[in-house]
Amino acid sequence: MPVMVLRSLNPPRLMNGTRCIVTKAMRNLIEVKIASGPFKDEKHLIQRNRLQPSDTALPFTFQRQQFPLRPCFSLTINKAQGQSLRVVGLDLRSQVFTHGMLYVALSRTGRRNDVYILAEDGMTPNVVYSEVLN
Repeated sequence: MPVMVLRSLNPPRLMNGTRCIVTKAMRNLIEVKIASGPFKDEKHLIQRNRLQPSDTALPFTFQRQQFPLRPCFSLTINKAQGQSLRVVGLDLRSQVFTHGMLYVALSRTGRRNDVYILAEDGMTPNVVYSEVLN
C-alpha cells in the first residue's frame, strides 16, 4: 500500500511528505520501502509513536499510539512539488489556485505523453488575481 510519512523520522531519508510502499506490517512496526527520490528502494522500519495531550486541565492523563503514516493514493499539488513522477494524472474539474500551481503539476514528469488530464470540455480556467500582481 502506498503511504506518506507525516513527520520527519530520519532526515534526510524519511521526512514529512516522503512517499513509501508498505512491505510488511507487524503489531508495533511497519516496514516500508521509499518509493522515489535519491533514497529510492531503501527499506526502513517505522514504529508506533506514543502521543499524550498537553492539556493539563483534565484530572487524568491518557495516551494513544499511532504510526506516523497516511495512505497516499494521490498527492496534492503542494505535496508533489519537488517530486519526480513517472506518470501524472490531474483532476482539473475544479480550479487550481494559480497558474503557477498548474505549472508545478504539469512539470512533475519529463514527458508530455506521461501526463493525463481530466477537465470538463478539455478546458480549465487560468486564475490570475491582478490585484496581487500590481
